[in-house]
Amino acid sequence: MNHSFLKKLGIRKFNAGTSTGIESSNSGKYIKSVSPVDGELIGSVSKTNPEEYEQVIGKAQAAFRIWREIPAPKRGEIVRQYGEELRKFKDPLGRLVSYEMGKSLQEGWGEVQEMIDICDFSVGLSRQLYGLSMHSERPHHRMYEQWHPLGIVGVISAFNFPVAVWSWNAMIAMICGDVVVWKPSEKAPLCGVACQNIFHRVLEDNEVPEGVVSLITGDYKIGEMLTTDTRVPLISATGSTRMGQKVGAVVAQRLGRSLLELGGNNAIIVTPDADMKVVVTSAVFGAVGTAGQRCTSTRRLIVHDSIYDDLKQKLVNAYQQLRIGDPLDEKNHVGPLIDTHAVDMYLKALEAVKKEGGKFAVEGGVLEGKGYESGCYVKPCIAEVENHYAIVQHETFAPILYLMKYKTIEEAVAMQNNVPQGLSSAIMTTNLREAEYFLSTAGSDCGIANVNIGTSGAEIGGAFGGEKETGGGRESGSDAWKAYMRRQTNTINYSTTVPLAQGIKFDL
Repeated sequence: MNHSFLKKLGIRKFNAGTSTGIESSNSGKYIKSVSPVDGELIGSVSKTNPEEYEQVIGKAQAAFRIWREIPAPKRGEIVRQYGEELRKFKDPLGRLVSYEMGKSLQEGWGEVQEMIDICDFSVGLSRQLYGLSMHSERPHHRMYEQWHPLGIVGVISAFNFPVAVWSWNAMIAMICGDVVVWKPSEKAPLCGVACQNIFHRVLEDNEVPEGVVSLITGDYKIGEMLTTDTRVPLISATGSTRMGQKVGAVVAQRLGRSLLELGGNNAIIVTPDADMKVVVTSAVFGAVGTAGQRCTSTRRLIVHDSIYDDLKQKLVNAYQQLRIGDPLDEKNHVGPLIDTHAVDMYLKALEAVKKEGGKFAVEGGVLEGKGYESGCYVKPCIAEVENHYAIVQHETFAPILYLMKYKTIEEAVAMQNNVPQGLSSAIMTTNLREAEYFLSTAGSDCGIANVNIGTSGAEIGGAFGGEKETGGGRESGSDAWKAYMRRQTNTINYSTTVPLAQGIKFDL
């Protein structure tokens, strides 16, 4: 395979896991990045050791003292320049995302586009960090609130979006005046190194301390250093619910803040009034995009019994047209799972479906032979199940779509909500009453609720996140910036007396 895109990103066989992502590391221990596409070693990244971690945090603390004093619009200008650099490197960085993680090239490019979009969003936001003013009950007093940066923001990202989710956090945190220490997934560390390499040039050009954006690499142990560190007031972590429970507990114990984006078990409700062309496209992409490894992937399809058989046949026909293979080949729809451990989890889920009484409308299995030597390619499948099955209640990061029936819209919404997770949801209908019911207080309990689009694929203008075991955090657009800042209420007395609130008298 032609790996020229790696050279464009400054990726060599050995890359550092230090604060710049460029300097040499002497830890002597490495994370090997093996592509699930072909099983080849892409490169190795030095693990950050405790001494290097302390250096990174020290540089970040020093950088924060400088960075917070730079006016927010000036910080936004530096983020703008990073967005311009990402435009130049969209093709090679998108290819690296595709090759290291396994998602289709279109999705790899799309992920870099998300980075560009959040840069643009953050530039505008840098002039809109508004506080409120309010009327005081005391004469000749002025009250208002303002927002200040927190300090160091620790970002722990997952393999499925190895660059975009970091940027959602980092770009907004930076315009807020924070500095960022990033621990990328050990399953896709080179994407982190590439992003750091690009950003390092922007910081150098603007004579900004390198500690404004830092990179640490390693397994859960280096993540524990970050989550237990009282010098890091906010931890933003993306991953499984189990991981989030641990991170949330540790950060809460030291009275820090956590922003958690965890598992999803997302459903589409399909009503008799749905446009079937919209349904099939949305459901298939939602279920097989990124090989089912998105937190917003469509896991469940809740279909009215009057159209169940017809839709099932349409889905079977669509699945027969899916092309599975090298994701860098734009003709293919589905790439590999991230590694063979993910394949094992996929196979266990298939066995659980059979054990609980489900049957397959489209059979699954592991693909073998030429082009599938990595052992990470599996068949997207469709299982006919009941919502209460234990396996359906859990999130399996794989292209398994669960198909089930309902009779009334109230029953469908109850089925959708009756899982521990609460990230994304959708209804397919042209019936206004059904759509409004789905969006009402009695409707979807998820952080994202869509009408006539699928569960997968979010724009950066809207705050992204979910409820229940999804963690409750919000990233990206809307007013999500407030998570990265501390609120301060100010009262100014410009009188010659000291009137007290609530009319309290205290005369001397």
